[in-house]
Order: sequence, then structure tokens, then C-alpha cells
Amino acid sequence: MRHTGFRRTFVAIGVCSSLALAATGCGSGDDGSAGGKTRITVNCEPPKSARTDRAFFDEDVAAFEKRNPDIDVVAHDAFPCQDPKTFDAKLAGGQMEDVFYAYFTDARHVVDIHQAADLTPYLKELKSYDSIQKQLRDIYTVDGKVYGIPRTGYSMGLIYNRTLFRKAGLDPDKPPTTWDEVRADAKKIAALGGGTVGYADYSAQNQGGWHYTAELYSQGGDVVGPDGKKATIDTPEGHAVLQNLHDMRWTDNSMGSRQLLVINDAQQMMGSGRLGMYLAAPDNIPILVKEKGADYDDIAIGPMPGGKGTLIGGDGYMFAKHDTPAQIRAGLRWLDHMFLTPGAGFLGDYARAKKNDAPVGLPEPRLFTGAADAKDQQVKKANANVPVENYQPFLDGNQQLQMKIEPPDAQQIYSVLDGAVSAVLTKKDADIDQLLEDASGKIDSILARS
Repeated sequence: MRHTGFRRTFVAIGVCSSLALAATGCGSGDDGSAGGKTRITVNCEPPKSARTDRAFFDEDVAAFEKRNPDIDVVAHDAFPCQDPKTFDAKLAGGQMEDVFYAYFTDARHVVDIHQAADLTPYLKELKSYDSIQKQLRDIYTVDGKVYGIPRTGYSMGLIYNRTLFRKAGLDPDKPPTTWDEVRADAKKIAALGGGTVGYADYSAQNQGGWHYTAELYSQGGDVVGPDGKKATIDTPEGHAVLQNLHDMRWTDNSMGSRQLLVINDAQQMMGSGRLGMYLAAPDNIPILVKEKGADYDDIAIGPMPGGKGTLIGGDGYMFAKHDTPAQIRAGLRWLDHMFLTPGAGFLGDYARAKKNDAPVGLPEPRLFTGAADAKDQQVKKANANVPVENYQPFLDGNQQLQMKIEPPDAQQIYSVLDGAVSAVLTKKDADIDQLLEDASGKIDSILARS
């Protein structure tokens, strides 16, 4: 492990501490020059507790600086990479790094509050830009101007247990692709007995609202109208989501008696071999294996049932409005090196990941298109150490789905929808029409205030 990155970060923090009352941020708001070099501060350096990722990150920063001796990268250890409690305050106070991490859902907000640099004139510095999926690039594009660069993306799918499928007489190579099929398969899996649950869903801590949204997208619906001013959940599609959950819970008894679950609950059940299916992104798979006791051979993922759409999320980097042209050019070159070179860098060096017993071969993130994607997939396949065939249904099915990001004011809306989801899973006589009417009114109030 190289310590240069650690030391550089420590020095930067030390200087900032001595100037803690200064109005400008540490390493931000100046001309970006230091000893004849262009200096950029970046965040989302993995914490020291994540020793392998930290070592990879620092190794890649050092390699970049060696290739670009005119650039000094000052990395800031941050976990989480974006803290919603401090994010806006750092932006408004000039404390944000020159190149900073931002979720897909926050890109438009950063632009709206005039805290993002316009990258459009500098895109020629980013060799990989045109190879990135357009639907991801568009997330950071506002009124024809580019304000950020995607780094990763995920989409929701149906994680399932192949062993339980076989025991229930189902084909583990053909996961359900409609909600009627999910319901039928869940019923067969639950019939195995012994505490086995066919299908589990979240209904607490805003996670129920998140999954309701994903399930609504899958049926072609939406949570908020195109103008962003009104809820659109009190619809046939919105009703179908809650009715399906209600019927699986109370008519089929395929969801078990324990409810108000969150993600860790479903992961524990799947890891112990007691759960047939739940919705998640592919990044759940290594968690199930390394932390929850599952085996890679048992865990597979199919496309989002419903056939209409799937919820996507992810992150990227934006640039502070005070950045100089030299800093923007340096930051774009850094992004190319770290994250956007197929088969290389912090996220794409699959040979290095395999050597350090990290999973290689998961179906996402899939950032590129065309030749860049082909190269990335080729290198990934050559170093795969997980059963990639278990993920082919997900890859094939995703090609038919509309990719949709989370709604505006997502967490507030999810909190409202939690109530509707938890009600149908805990009350047999829940009034779905009334739940949707009440939730729509509350969401309209949230949107009116934003």
C-alpha cells in the first residue's frame, strides 16, 4: 500500500483545520495552482476501513500523477461520499471539492442552485465521453449544457434463489418476467414450508416507497407527472402494485407473516436460504455471499418483472462553479484515468480485483456502449470469478425496459409511500383506494413546497 495519498490528504486537512474559520473551502476557490502545478481537490476517496479499495484508489491517483506531472490531486476521504446533511451547505459555503461526487438525483438540483461549472466547452478533454451511455449522460445535461460526468449506474432486477426454484419445480434459468408469474412462483416456493418465504418486500425506513416506485415503473406508471407538480400514483398501475402485494400477503400467504422489512432483513433471509425472491440491484449479490452466508452458485438475477420499465440510479462527478479552466481540464483527465477507461482504473481493473478476491463478472455497472463496452465486457469476462450465466436473464431482459431515475423529492415521497405499502402488508382490510388518495394529496403538498 502506498501512503502518499494518505499523507497528501492529511496535509490538506491539517491546513484546512488551521484555517477553519476561513470563508473559502480547503483547496477550493483559489487559482488551482501549487508549485507550478494545477491542483484539484476530489472527494469520495474510500475510507481507511475499506483497506483494499483505499489502496486501489491511492495507487491509481499516484499513477495518474506520474503520467501527468503538471497535475496535483488532493483526495479527501469521505464516507458516505455524499452526505445529504452537509451537501448543500458545503456547496453554498464554497467548501465543496473542485471535483465532487453527486448522485443522479441531485444533478439537476446542483445546477438549479447555480453551483456547478459548465463542462460543455471542455468535453474534448474527456476521451471517453461519447462512449458513455447517452441516457446516463443526459442526467447531467441541462438545457443542452453538460454539468457532470456519470461514473456508475445500476438498475433494479429480481434476485432469486436457484436452489429454491429447483425444489419448487421451477426452472432456475427462467425467472418470472411478469407480476402474475412472480405471484405464482412465490406461492410454489412458500409451499415448500419450513419457514420458506416466496417473495419479500420492504415497507419501512423509506425503502417501501422506493420499491413501490420501482414496481410502479415496471408496470409503466410513474410517481410524479412530467411537469413535476402532481402525483400520478392514484392510477390503475398504482392500484395494481398495492393490490398485488396485498394478495400475495393475505390470499397466497407467500410473503410470510413478518413485515415492515428493510433491505438487511431481505438479505438475511436470502443469505440463509429461506427466501425465494426480492427486488434489488446486482450489487446485492456479493453482499449476500460475503456477509449473509449465500453461495454465488445459488444466487441469480432476472429483469424487473412487468416488462415496461426499471428504476435506475447511480452517481457521477460534477465540478464546482469556482473551478478554473485548468482545473476543469485536469479533473476531466483524472476522471478518464480513474473511472472511464474500459477494463482499467479504479472500477475497471478486473485483473487486480480478481487477484484481491473481489467479485468480477457482475452484470453492472455497465457504463459504456459500442466498442468501449465490448472491450470492458471482454476484460471482465476474462477475469470473471462468479457464475456469469446466472445473470444473463437480467442482461437480456434489461434491453427491453425503459430506464427511469427516481422522482423529485424522492426521500420525502418514499416516506409517504411507506405508509401505503406497510398498510397493505399489515392490514388485511386495508382500503387501497383511500391509501392512494391520501398519499397523492401528501405528495402534491411536497411538490408544491419544492
